[in-house]
Amino acid sequence: MSHDPPKTTDIKVEVALTRDVEIIEMRNMSNASHKDESTTTWAISAPKLEDDKEQNDWLDGFRRADRRKLKKGWDKGGYHSEPKPHVPGDRYFDIRAANAKTATSALARELKGRHLQMIAFGGAIGTGLFITSGSALHQGGPGSVLLSYIVIGALQYCTMQSLAELCVIFPIAGSFSAFSTRFLDPSWGFSMGWNYCLQWLFTLPLEIIAGAFTITYWNEDISKSVFVAIFLAAIFIINLFGVKAYGEAEFVFSIIKVTAIVAFILLGIVINIGGEPTSGYIGGRYWIDPGLFNNGFKGFCSVLVTSCFSFTGTELIGLAAAETANPRKSLPSAIKQVFWRITLFYIVALMLVSLLVPHDDPRILDASSSNSAASPFVVAIETAGTTVLPSVMNAVILIAVISVGNSSVFGSSRTLAALADQSMAPAIFSYVDKQGRPLAAIIFSCCIGLLAFIADLKAHDVVFNWLLSISSLATLFTWGSICLTHIRFRNAWAHAAHTLEQLPFRSRPGTYGSWFALAGYVLVLLSQVWVAVDPVDHKQNESTNDIVQNIFLNLMAVPIVLIMYLGHKLWYRTNFVALDDIDIQTGRRYYRVHLMSDQEREARVTWPLWKRAYRSPFFLISERAANLAVTHFGLTLPLLACVGPLAMFVARIWLTCWKQYKEQVLLKTGIHIMSNIGSGINIETDIMLSLAQTLFLWKLKRPLKEKILVGALMGLEMIASVASIVKATLVKETGMAKNAWALTNSITTWTALE
Repeated sequence: MSHDPPKTTDIKVEVALTRDVEIIEMRNMSNASHKDESTTTWAISAPKLEDDKEQNDWLDGFRRADRRKLKKGWDKGGYHSEPKPHVPGDRYFDIRAANAKTATSALARELKGRHLQMIAFGGAIGTGLFITSGSALHQGGPGSVLLSYIVIGALQYCTMQSLAELCVIFPIAGSFSAFSTRFLDPSWGFSMGWNYCLQWLFTLPLEIIAGAFTITYWNEDISKSVFVAIFLAAIFIINLFGVKAYGEAEFVFSIIKVTAIVAFILLGIVINIGGEPTSGYIGGRYWIDPGLFNNGFKGFCSVLVTSCFSFTGTELIGLAAAETANPRKSLPSAIKQVFWRITLFYIVALMLVSLLVPHDDPRILDASSSNSAASPFVVAIETAGTTVLPSVMNAVILIAVISVGNSSVFGSSRTLAALADQSMAPAIFSYVDKQGRPLAAIIFSCCIGLLAFIADLKAHDVVFNWLLSISSLATLFTWGSICLTHIRFRNAWAHAAHTLEQLPFRSRPGTYGSWFALAGYVLVLLSQVWVAVDPVDHKQNESTNDIVQNIFLNLMAVPIVLIMYLGHKLWYRTNFVALDDIDIQTGRRYYRVHLMSDQEREARVTWPLWKRAYRSPFFLISERAANLAVTHFGLTLPLLACVGPLAMFVARIWLTCWKQYKEQVLLKTGIHIMSNIGSGINIETDIMLSLAQTLFLWKLKRPLKEKILVGALMGLEMIASVASIVKATLVKETGMAKNAWALTNSITTWTALE
């Protein structure tokens, strides 16, 4: 009689963790009644095991990550990631492989909506606003500065809408540079990718140098190289911790910058109306003498490029789309909010600066990107006689500089990794580790930052200017290329028998806005050519060498782009991508558009009152009207785009609250009329509009017609209020009392409308 061993088909593993040891028990549970049931126990030191595991996980995070797979119904296309050339040995560029690799990048998708908004803030609000706006104020005067920022803001609105449409449906690595390869020409994609990469590569040392010179505001004896090393190390560490750490850092930096701008706006209003005892009432004194404009139309053209430089960084949202968890939800709202906030911050802040600092102030004549002492914000605060606030403003400038440097590493490393994926850069830069970091590209970008150690050299200004020349006009080419790719995408989309209703997000200005922005960027480029050949500060006895050098310093990006484009085209013999050959499948994200629309419609029911008013159909109609005005009426668009939606927003709040708060609305309307009478400024217009709007409020039985009438009246009243404030500011005889009445009138208007 044989005794077979017990069968051990089912094994149960029990793990008990304690503070000191880890107990592992393995029991045979297949035959619990069998006498030979055995139990084996091991005692293992838990702390050592956990330390080894954490160490192995940390080291394993630096290994190369596997590419994502093209999944049906999500990322679709099915193209082979590495197809062979048609002819062995032929210099053939495979656009299908390039599209597939950018769609399957292993970049980590950890960014949220709040990160996207602050990434754009971090990249855009920096030295362009805080420092170089001083040189713009000197060259063109307050009028040219405000007009140029409004014009570029209108172009930016159309561009960012186009970028959002492309990135929501194609959240791929490389974003707009990869779109140029896919929709236009691989050679143009190569040129745009390297143009954008070089722009951020050389922006990093520029920002670090600016940060080192900012420190000299407090102490000039310490070597600048010390702070260059500190700033560069901090930026490298932030980016080494991955995209989530970068997003959180930009979130903190941007909150500080936004808070500082809001605080400066409030402080500027107080200083202007005479709240600072040492300065007295200023008003519009500097708009009259030395004047509103300087150097005429040429001064305006010279300020346009400075405005473009200030808006640089808003397109970083497109690069971040490939690392966003939900682009459909986060990207459109982020782009919309960021554009309006940046534009309004720029316009309001610069208007106050121009009221506080004359354009012929000698302290802003040296407003280069590395001299924070020439910042018009610092000069405005110093003029008011305060001693502590200039140091606070310089600290904010220092944070802004580090933030833009941080964005420089993000922008250059992601673009460089995408270029390597498309076989347009050395393959080593396509290395993405398991934490989703383009490690080789990050290290290379930070190595370029070592150029900042020239800060201690005597000839650092020469090197600084040449580095700045490479990145000065690069943004114009990037933005223009975004508009052109959007136009080509719409053509290919219609050619493939798709409708606009199938797009998860649509640009509100559409292709009209893209054509408008593209034409605007071409005109800005031509104006820069004119200013470079015949500059504003042209000297009569200037040598030919100096003239040629100035032209190259201002137009360096143009030959770089052309050389890269023609060189790649001659080497690979690429062709312009025909409509039939445009790939609108690889990397495309498929959304159930109708289902999402139904869900959003149901979600609106739970929205608070203010949000329902803001997102009402009446608002959408007014906003689309503003978009059409921007597209079809050129320079009148910026004013309509800013004043129109603001007036409509106020009217929507009023009309939404009307049914529930009739008595309060009528009471506050009466208070508003009395405040207009008391102000004594433009009294006839204010009384007429207030009485008219009160009469119409009694007749709201037919909603659509009456809403349109009240909205139109509200728009006129808002314009009248703004005109009252401007009039009280510009006319010296009104004094601080009437100017304060105008501000009180404006505040009462907002109170009544809410």
